[in-house]
Amino acid sequence: MPVTSYVLPTSHASIAISESGGSGPPVLLIHGNSSCKEIFRNQLEGPIGRRWRLIAIDLPGHGRSSDARNPRRTYGMPGYADMAVEVLDILGIARFAVLGWSLGGHIGLEMFTRHAGMAGLLITGTPPVPLTPEGLGEGFLPSEHMGLAGQAAFSEEDALAYARNTAGLNAPYEPFLLDAVKRTDGRARENMIGGAVAGWGVDELRLVRTLNRPLAVISGGDEPFVNNAYLQSIRFANLWDGKVHILPGIGHAPFWEAPGIFDPLFARFLTEVL
Repeated sequence: MPVTSYVLPTSHASIAISESGGSGPPVLLIHGNSSCKEIFRNQLEGPIGRRWRLIAIDLPGHGRSSDARNPRRTYGMPGYADMAVEVLDILGIARFAVLGWSLGGHIGLEMFTRHAGMAGLLITGTPPVPLTPEGLGEGFLPSEHMGLAGQAAFSEEDALAYARNTAGLNAPYEPFLLDAVKRTDGRARENMIGGAVAGWGVDELRLVRTLNRPLAVISGGDEPFVNNAYLQSIRFANLWDGKVHILPGIGHAPFWEAPGIFDPLFARFLTEVL
């Protein structure tokens, strides 16, 4: 079955959604900062999408979703998590798994505190951190890209640099990645990073140390933004496969850059948790 797309009204924004044709249990796909749901094209259109019901959303202020009705309420990890739970409730979904990339992974961690039907979460490009300046400094590597992550206004050069670097230097580049950066509501970047520094959200490090549901962690070995040494130092309470999967030679978005390597891990995780 082909991928279908539609828009769902919510209290946060009108949310653009793409669904795969799979008849298996539902899986929510959440993209990163200044990206869009099309980054999951390989999964939506591939074998995983034909097996499971993949539901990829554009966050408020991103892609084909509308800007947030109330930016302060929505543009942050707690607000995005509330929106995702509202989408699932409207769709009548009580049990599901989540794939969260970068910002999407932080949203997925926040969702654990909001929905008991979340059977498991796979994060990539996401270090679980305490939401403090010190916590963010430990989990992420310093870079020009990280400075842009919370910047409201982008020049043409900023937008192109963000689009080309976000998925990783060796990842495929397509024009929709730049379109997604240009479309993003700058307040979404500014409020999200400002809220994270101010502690708006769950202490992710404490959460993963006590979590009683499966959490899979996959990271590119050439990850330019996430501190892999930090990731591997965390004492996870329920780490899927008992280890952080580091994929050699791959950057920030393994599912986009190397689906042939990422997808078998993703499929095995979904088989086990759903």
